[in-house]
Amino acid sequence: MKTSINHRLWIFFLLGISVYAINASFAQNATYKNDKKNLILSVNAYSFNDLLSAKDKNNNQQVYTLFNLLDWCASKNIKAIDATGYFFPTYPQVPSDKYIEEFRERATQLGIAISGTGIRNNFASPDPSIRAAGVALAREWIVVASKLHAPVIRLFAGEIPAGYEEKWDEVAEWMIDCFKECAAFGEQYGVKIGIQNHGDMLQTAEQCLKVLKAIDSEWIGLIIDTGSFKTSDPYKDIELTAPYAINWQVKESPFGIGSKERTDFTRLIKIIKKQGYEGYLPVETLLVKGRTYDPFTLVAEMIDEIKAAIEKEYR
Repeated sequence: MKTSINHRLWIFFLLGISVYAINASFAQNATYKNDKKNLILSVNAYSFNDLLSAKDKNNNQQVYTLFNLLDWCASKNIKAIDATGYFFPTYPQVPSDKYIEEFRERATQLGIAISGTGIRNNFASPDPSIRAAGVALAREWIVVASKLHAPVIRLFAGEIPAGYEEKWDEVAEWMIDCFKECAAFGEQYGVKIGIQNHGDMLQTAEQCLKVLKAIDSEWIGLIIDTGSFKTSDPYKDIELTAPYAINWQVKESPFGIGSKERTDFTRLIKIIKKQGYEGYLPVETLLVKGRTYDPFTLVAEMIDEIKAAIEKEYR
């Protein structure tokens, strides 16, 4: 893939991935026909990781940017985007206020809401300095999220550290302390902290709820990653955690990367409806080795499938 990425990018551009100016109401006010709930489909930028990470060999600049992705979302009438922090050109350093303002204003012009952002962090490291660095980075990007008008910032728990496989509770205490600090800071800026179950320290609903209970803050909740519960029936874990969701990562399969079992979107939407969730439903597709990966096609198809499931359940 990496040897042909520039070629693929030119193909995408030549096929007409361009700006579509649309007059649409803000995504926060979007509703589906006969819908009693407010569900807004969003695209997680990580679906376009290869494109957004590619750099021009001549000037080391991004070949495809978050601004390009905004234009594509507009062309597909997608009303929200998770502007993942990794794809801002200065990451991990925060972008300039000018860049943030230009991005936010471009999104507003296109009728696209910013459903969230996220960073990379490790609150499960035995090294206190690594955890502290993660909290410091989170604080900086909480401010960015506020300036973007993003309601949620996505944080990870961290991988189970070597030698602590049988000491989950000990590691969880480190995580909890870090999340408490982030929640307190997020409250100051009106940004909620979304903890993503990422198949790391958080692999089950029980683990997620235990951490939430210990943190005990209105400014923290779950970003439910539908493809990262490491259990025999992930739908049960999704249902148990759904009341605590403040955002989502809807994946192609409930069994993670490489699984051929497609997510049952109708079953998923039934769970979401039952638990009364309102808000954004970001979707994320992932590259699988050995499979042709075209995020423009895959994301659009996934959005259409979920829309159909929503129309069916809420009609």
